[in-house]
Amino acid sequence: MGKSIRKFEFLFEDPTLTHFGGMFLFYQFCRKLDLKRFFQRHIHWQHRSRDYHPTELILAIIYTMVAGMRRISDTRILHYNSCFQTLLGLENFPKPSTLREFLKSINPLELEGIIRIHDLLRRKIWGLPHPASSLIFDLDSTVLPLFGWKIEGAKVGYNPTKPGRPCYHPLICFEGHTRDTWHGLLRPGDTHPASGAQALWSACRKKIPKYLYRIRIRADSGFFDHKFIEPLDEEKIGYVVVAKMTKPIQEKVQSLRYHTFRKNGWQVARFTYQPHNWKRPHRFIVVRRPKPKEENNQLTLWEFKDYFYHTFVTNLPLSPKSVWHFYKPRARCELDIRELKESFPLGNIPTNSFLANRVHFHLILLAYDLVNWFKRLCLPRQWSSATLHTLRRELLNLPARLVHSGSRNQIKMPPGYIHQKLFFQAVNKINHFKTP
Repeated sequence: MGKSIRKFEFLFEDPTLTHFGGMFLFYQFCRKLDLKRFFQRHIHWQHRSRDYHPTELILAIIYTMVAGMRRISDTRILHYNSCFQTLLGLENFPKPSTLREFLKSINPLELEGIIRIHDLLRRKIWGLPHPASSLIFDLDSTVLPLFGWKIEGAKVGYNPTKPGRPCYHPLICFEGHTRDTWHGLLRPGDTHPASGAQALWSACRKKIPKYLYRIRIRADSGFFDHKFIEPLDEEKIGYVVVAKMTKPIQEKVQSLRYHTFRKNGWQVARFTYQPHNWKRPHRFIVVRRPKPKEENNQLTLWEFKDYFYHTFVTNLPLSPKSVWHFYKPRARCELDIRELKESFPLGNIPTNSFLANRVHFHLILLAYDLVNWFKRLCLPRQWSSATLHTLRRELLNLPARLVHSGSRNQIKMPPGYIHQKLFFQAVNKINHFKTP
């Protein structure tokens, strides 16, 4: 048995070390997308720092989000990480206060520019690696609890986890095939989902490529509103929206004749009904399942006697069970939002300014999509569903040393690294990647 080392000498003198060696891959992918040039040329920046160009600060925020800095204050650990700074092309990493003040300095026109760049990049990436012929929009809302009443837009609203605490209530649209974000709205906490549904859909509608005409929407009960649904009928947009279990609908579902379509007693039925203030009758689908003996966390489902009920309004020409099967994959929305909260800093509000927090929100959505595109275009298919936490652990957060050897720049990593093949596959795909 070998002897362990007992005496050490500690020296803080090697500036070439980093534990973000794998971030080189993501950085190179962003270079291939020409991300820096987009921010330089497509936004007329009003803010000018003496030490940093706005583009450098934007990229610093995005890269630190991907690297795992959940709060802007966490970026202070990068001040001594010269290797990470070299990757960004910075002589010194910005202080947290510099990043925070930069967010506060961004005006509405510059925010529109950031959103426009996100849209331009999505348009370039859309259809890669395989062309798409249809779109499925998954609309969802979530709650972001806030700590403090001085934050602009901090209002008390629907907040099931922390009742009575102020919050934001954002709406986000994901594309069902790729899981890319299509648009998002950050809103005060007392705003109802239906009040922003039209604005969210209007923004998404403008971004749809003209050659795509098969468009469908899946949404939860927060979007069950005639002001949102009736325009979809007029535009001939297919939809499945969870219905609110109003008293008339509760009475309807109790009197229907159900047909079994799955094992374990799952049953389905349909009916036609015109809710109050709606212009015409709509088609409703009801799915019910027997209550298990022990059932937890079913606060969103209406129950009657021995069944839990799911009710949907739809204009799709599908059988009731097919409507259910079409809607089911929307459950991925919950995982996507959890990813934004747990792997990205969606739940961490950086300033007291609502506009600055909107900027931060849209940078999170952009960073999320950049990671999504990186997985889809640079990694094997089995990695496409990996969380960012997994990517950091397995690929991005690697001990490394940056070495300059003659005219070559070398990043040296541990010889026993188990994903060497994956790493070089990613390098090869990035080197051969070309945007349309």
